[in-house]
Amino acid sequence: MLEGRSCLVSRLFSSSCQPESKWNCMSFQFIEVDIGSSNKRQFEIDSEDDHTPQRKSARLLLDSRERLLDMSSSQASRQLSNNRRHAGNSSDSDSLIHRIGRDNSISCLIRCSRSDYGSIASVNRSFRSLIRTGELYRLRRLNGVIEHWVYFSCQLLEWEAFDPIRRRWMHLPRMASNECFMCSDKESLAVGTELLVFGKELNSHVIHRYSLLTNSWSSGMRMNAPRCLFGSASLGEIAILAGGCDSDGNILSSAEMYNSETQTWDTLPSMMKPRKMCSGVFMDGKFYVIGGIGGSENKVLTCGEEFDLRTRTWMEIENMSPGRSAAANEMPATAEAPPLVAVVNNQLYAADYADMEVKKYDKERKLWGTVGRLPERAMSMHGWGVAFRACGDRLIVIGGPRSGESFIEVNSWVPSEGPPEWNLLARKQSGNFVYNCAVMGC
Repeated sequence: MLEGRSCLVSRLFSSSCQPESKWNCMSFQFIEVDIGSSNKRQFEIDSEDDHTPQRKSARLLLDSRERLLDMSSSQASRQLSNNRRHAGNSSDSDSLIHRIGRDNSISCLIRCSRSDYGSIASVNRSFRSLIRTGELYRLRRLNGVIEHWVYFSCQLLEWEAFDPIRRRWMHLPRMASNECFMCSDKESLAVGTELLVFGKELNSHVIHRYSLLTNSWSSGMRMNAPRCLFGSASLGEIAILAGGCDSDGNILSSAEMYNSETQTWDTLPSMMKPRKMCSGVFMDGKFYVIGGIGGSENKVLTCGEEFDLRTRTWMEIENMSPGRSAAANEMPATAEAPPLVAVVNNQLYAADYADMEVKKYDKERKLWGTVGRLPERAMSMHGWGVAFRACGDRLIVIGGPRSGESFIEVNSWVPSEGPPEWNLLARKQSGNFVYNCAVMGC
């Protein structure tokens, strides 16, 4: 939130988003300023046409703020208070910034990094409503503007968020839960503007939901068929969960789709095979379940299944699981983590924890091939404790050494740039075991 004499105009960070094509001709930034500082940093517009509507709108927006910069901090505070009061009482508050109109205001706001939305929400009531109702995120999605943040937990009830563009860490409020949930197996999933954490309390399944809009946790959601140890993935505002176990330990073939905008669950047709400890991804607009354990003998499944959202049908795909190492074959199937898989630009990748390799799936030949190495310090315990996720156009690996050092590293690789060359984005003092991880794109 905006406090005291801090930022009045939030930075418009165009490189942190994936814009639609109509923005390619023009980019601009609102540079962060401090009312109490005599050094005014430059407002920059990169455009060859000085008379474009966007440029005029941007300059009008700047003009409405420059007067505040020429005041003392006390005068500025009074002026800002008057502006907020006027915005809250004005019948034309829907225009957001009256001089440039609602459409141009929103065109600016959807280009802002969501790191700045807390500050923007404090400008006036209309801004706050636009952000906290989720309307601005819906408009971002409709206009193809997406930022991907990584959410992960290295403590049982503690979650961190990481912005890979600005390389910022954010600590989420602590989850309110009991010891049973804390010690149970948990799955996590980010969909829309929500982070869902699934677990058990005593004999019942429970879902804890973190809302980006309110920065708070709530509980009480229930699936049509509660489960754990399932495969899942999200696409925009929807997510699909498939397989897993019910409260009695029975392995399931059922599946459900969740809509985060309506907070409703829709039962889908069942898979061809029951499976638990599987992984899920979206690729080419379809949902895939990969690997897992099935059958009365808890055998490892090498096949995958494809769900077509248009026809609502499943199709089995042989040899879609990246497979197990020789050492893993000597362990019980349940000792190994579900397949570590992720999709970037509709290409499927897997992390082979045993050989510390990255593999890529050939969709035509239905074969896996090695493309490079994993980050050397991203160690795991049979695949547990390390995160391997898609984050926009890059793959993210979060993990740390198993030598007792208490830190984790966030490494990224952009597959379109060539063979794996991992870029260290950040290092943080922390537990070095990642319990859960999800990527939120909104």
